[in-house]
Amino acid sequence: MLLWWVEDNPRLRQAPRALITDPGNEIVVSAATIWEAAIKRALGKLRFDSPVLLDALRRGGMRVLPIAAEHALAAGDLPRHHDDPFDRMLVAQAIAEGFTLMTSDAWLRSYAVAIIDV
Repeated sequence: MLLWWVEDNPRLRQAPRALITDPGNEIVVSAATIWEAAIKRALGKLRFDSPVLLDALRRGGMRVLPIAAEHALAAGDLPRHHDDPFDRMLVAQAIAEGFTLMTSDAWLRSYAVAIIDV
């Protein structure tokens, strides 16, 4: 979702886009999202410039959520509905922090987390 927003990708639907740009909403991006994107870029699966991504986060007024020990333990304790460690971390962080998760991954609906489909 983050890269879709940065690239102004049409796959990011209008409703989630409006939520992201609404100054009344606090938009939080997990460090796990940035970490996963960096790994995929190193593998040649994604293409983006780090300065552009970081600038977009700042311009968008987004806050980066660090991964805390409590998040890591919570991710490990989640039911095995989904095996992607990055997605499990996003779910754990959203639950722990009381956030709504923006995702296009239908598997994440198996968890007790609020989701906005992008």
